[in-house]
Amino acid sequence: MRNKLGDMNNNFDATPDVVLIGAGIMSATLGTFLKELDPTLKIQLFERLETASEESSDAWNNAGTGHSALCELNYTPEKSDGTIDTSKAINIIEQFEVSKQFWSYLIDHNKLCAPGDFIHSTPHMSFVWGEDNVDYLKRRYEAMQKYQLFKGMEFSTNHDQLKQWIPLMMEGRNPSQPIAATHMKLGTDVNFGALTRSLIDELQKRDVGVNFKFEVEDIKRREDGKWKVSVRNQETGIKHILITKFVFIGAGGGSLYLLQKSGIPEGKGFGGFPVGGQWLVCDNENVINQHQAKVYGKASVGAPPMSVPHLDTRIIDGKRALLFGPYAGFSTKFLKKGSYLDLFKTIKLNNILPMMKVGLTNFSLVKYLIQQLKLSFSQRVEALEDFVPNAKEEDWRVEVAGQRVQVIKKDAVKGGILQFGTEVVTSADGSISALLGASPGASTSVSIMLKLLNKCFPDKMEGDWNAKIKEIIPSYGKKLDADNQLCNEIRNWTTRTLDLNWKQPS
Repeated sequence: MRNKLGDMNNNFDATPDVVLIGAGIMSATLGTFLKELDPTLKIQLFERLETASEESSDAWNNAGTGHSALCELNYTPEKSDGTIDTSKAINIIEQFEVSKQFWSYLIDHNKLCAPGDFIHSTPHMSFVWGEDNVDYLKRRYEAMQKYQLFKGMEFSTNHDQLKQWIPLMMEGRNPSQPIAATHMKLGTDVNFGALTRSLIDELQKRDVGVNFKFEVEDIKRREDGKWKVSVRNQETGIKHILITKFVFIGAGGGSLYLLQKSGIPEGKGFGGFPVGGQWLVCDNENVINQHQAKVYGKASVGAPPMSVPHLDTRIIDGKRALLFGPYAGFSTKFLKKGSYLDLFKTIKLNNILPMMKVGLTNFSLVKYLIQQLKLSFSQRVEALEDFVPNAKEEDWRVEVAGQRVQVIKKDAVKGGILQFGTEVVTSADGSISALLGASPGASTSVSIMLKLLNKCFPDKMEGDWNAKIKEIIPSYGKKLDADNQLCNEIRNWTTRTLDLNWKQPS
């Protein structure tokens, strides 16, 4: 059921404690946390589209990978001395384990849909070819085996073994080609769209006002420190004013513009660089059924992290799918259903220098985007043949994915830098916060929102809310990789509750 603020539904409150902007995974996660920590909080959520999770959280607009650094090679760069840096990988997998705890808690308390509606066990694999890359993958595997969180990962260069793991990718492959792969059963495919919709449905049951087809037009601070939020009903044209103590801007590509509207000094100097995406989607059931894994390759030298190619098994609305990509594109839109003026509306005097500096120093990214835009369908399939040697054009089609806005921020040394990943921008008093950026955001949404809660509600997180947080996230404040027993206990619980395929390694 869709609430309409213009109709003054029972859940509407013009003076809520919290306003959430955007009906994606971030707002859904934060709203759920707040309702668990303080059920009396009055919350209003606004979304410009007709339903929840239509942009970045939608299943077709992201890879659906439960990002946990099990297969993503860009999380384990090689240092100049040849050693493998695992620090980012450990951080990412710790955060995904936190996400699984949050979802498991909600399922145990009947506050989330069945796990099979949004998460499935899907082996995560890294796959490389060429002697240098095989050597790199072996060293990566050996470095990761030092940590409990990566126990259970397998490594092989044996073609027969790889035929068992990835038969589709081995069919027609040169038997003398040097190849290697790692395989981890603990990997997952996540439908973040289904997850988001379930979270928001539950929020509606808990008296949260969820308002679709409402455009947030302005956010201004009042003299008393509260925020005046102006929203317009797109169906009736009626404008409404809300007064609130806390605002979260989780509007994906639309967050930067609203952050700028707020006028907080912490938002000065931020810009955005939009990058679109496309997939090759397989329509041949026989081909789809030959592959059961998420297989990530290695990006070309000098290419940006977003260019990492991968062949993904997906489960979307109960049906198996097979996707390859992503192929990048460029548009001045910040949202898939946005405006071509989005980029230009965010150019301000305080961010034009960082944006110019980034434009002048990121020739490799510009070159990559131009090359991607020029690719014909046949050339896209040629790239696929590195993964599927016997790929046939007639089995595949192009599907447009979501828009991602990479963060541009000022830098004291370089003037401006392009930052891949997520950035949370919060006012000094913690009364307003905005999430900018892209991957691995959805997978780490729970950890991101925990950090936001600590920054915006520090007294409550250290006081009244602390015990409840530890009930929701049993590992809160601890490092799983530093405690093998706790790591195994947590994984046993989340694996059982989420119905995943994992066996504790000996």
